[in-house]
Amino acid sequence: MLSIKRAAKEIKDVGFYNNILDDIERLLGKRKLSLEEIEDVLKNNSEILNSYKQLNVEYNLSNIHLRNIDTNNLKDECKELAIKINKNLDRLREIEKYTLDFEQSSTLVIIFSVEFFVLFSVQYFIVLLDLKEWQWWIYSFFALSIVIAWIYAKKEKAKFEKYNKEFEELYDKTLDLINSAETKGCIKKDDLVIESSDEHV
Repeated sequence: MLSIKRAAKEIKDVGFYNNILDDIERLLGKRKLSLEEIEDVLKNNSEILNSYKQLNVEYNLSNIHLRNIDTNNLKDECKELAIKINKNLDRLREIEKYTLDFEQSSTLVIIFSVEFFVLFSVQYFIVLLDLKEWQWWIYSFFALSIVIAWIYAKKEKAKFEKYNKEFEELYDKTLDLINSAETKGCIKKDDLVIESSDEHV
């Protein structure tokens, strides 16, 4: 559901993707690349395509480059298929953020930031407020906060794994449904492709 043509155009024209463009130029050993050259690299180098996808997800941009199907003029089986596809597309967009590697997610950054703040507060209370007689209680609180952060991180990681698996399975099912709807003459997939994002400045 990701459009390689759109990805190549964005990498070439949108400054947001300059690092990826630099990687492609280094790979090909030249500058001033054509769209076709960028498309070929994306098709044949999954790590570069994954960098594009990862960057989008990190900045809440979708890699689902299809719009929902207009069901108003569809009937019977075509309408049922379209409704199911639209529902799946909505769900995919909703859980797409969980396709990030957990280790690179903002959730982990927030956990570390909170722990750093707690550590700073512990030092502040003990040293600056001269609460040395309370230091074991304060250190115990810090140790407890580490345990809570660890449990929370494990829980979040499990959530990422669960939704990532759901995303992959639903992605394949939805592609099959779209292909089936196109075969039956209900839709033309090319008409659903979103050519560009309004979210790039």
